[in-house]
Amino acid sequence: MIRLPTGVLYAISAAFLFGVSTPFAKLLLEHMSPVMLGGVLYLGSGIGLLVIRLHRDKRWVSPGLPKSEWPWLIGAIVFGGCLGPVLLMLGLSQTSGSSASLLLNVEAVLTAVIAWIIFKENADRRIVIGMIAIVLGGVIVSWSSAAMEGTNGTWQGPIYIVGACLCWAIDNNLTRKVSASDALFVAGSKGFAAGFVNCSIALSLGFQIPAFSTLFTGALLGFLGYGLSLVLFVLSLRHLGTARTGAYFSTAPFLGAAVSIELLNEPTSLLFWLAAICMAVGVWLHLTENHDHTHTHEPLEHSHPHRHDGHHEHEHEFGWDGAEPHIHKHQHAPVTHKHPHYPDIHHRHEH
Repeated sequence: MIRLPTGVLYAISAAFLFGVSTPFAKLLLEHMSPVMLGGVLYLGSGIGLLVIRLHRDKRWVSPGLPKSEWPWLIGAIVFGGCLGPVLLMLGLSQTSGSSASLLLNVEAVLTAVIAWIIFKENADRRIVIGMIAIVLGGVIVSWSSAAMEGTNGTWQGPIYIVGACLCWAIDNNLTRKVSASDALFVAGSKGFAAGFVNCSIALSLGFQIPAFSTLFTGALLGFLGYGLSLVLFVLSLRHLGTARTGAYFSTAPFLGAAVSIELLNEPTSLLFWLAAICMAVGVWLHLTENHDHTHTHEPLEHSHPHRHDGHHEHEHEFGWDGAEPHIHKHQHAPVTHKHPHYPDIHHRHEH
């Protein structure tokens, strides 16, 4: 029996929350415009995560983000929270929803390509084939509806949507650079930025603020499907790296479709089950990966929740009660060893 690594559980849970939120969001479209709904979902995410963070810390606490990481976070917010949503809304105005769903699968591909080529993240043949199988499953899920509905726009709509996917792919890779920091702060900041941008667009286009009950429902859905999902995504980046997290998250279209079958009584088809097989094969290839070789850890200083293990054998300059996991700034001394590993925050070495 395969024991799921922590990072995989985070990624699959993030995909589940995001995928399940899609059919519920579809129901809310009966009461507000897509642009306003996007803003409400993101604002619900940002506000909900802020409340949790304040409750956790009992007050406002500085995120403690190192100066070197602020440019990465700001870049992630600009690309993922501002540019991405705007391009998506422009694309949706000229493209059918089914075709847009098909095109959104490009995000996983671009995320992996940027991670492998620009950020030099490790990718062996097994991982590449697994990622292709998972993305292919997402394409098939979307294709089944796209084939029936067709398109109702021009070539400009798809280009805008692909542009949004590129922005979110850049966002995913930049977020990986700050994945060791407070996930609640990282995800909450992106939620506030995206919510502000989308709501501003909606109001500028003349859309009205929905009734309070609808507003509250949308915000709650955003907190769960966007906020908590993004927190789990960031935690997965910390454990698995960008390409693998993006691949697992690509199961979201299938999970959303599965819920739609029950919630909206949508029929299944041969394509649906073919997609399920493709995704199952891809996930199995990733779960059975065994990346094991001698590698060297360079000196590193950072702060994140950790236990004292083979990568955390440091002394404490403060009174420590022995509780684990615990969080504080700590230094890693150079070490060379061999063990199975993922490209997590401690294994971003060259191959």
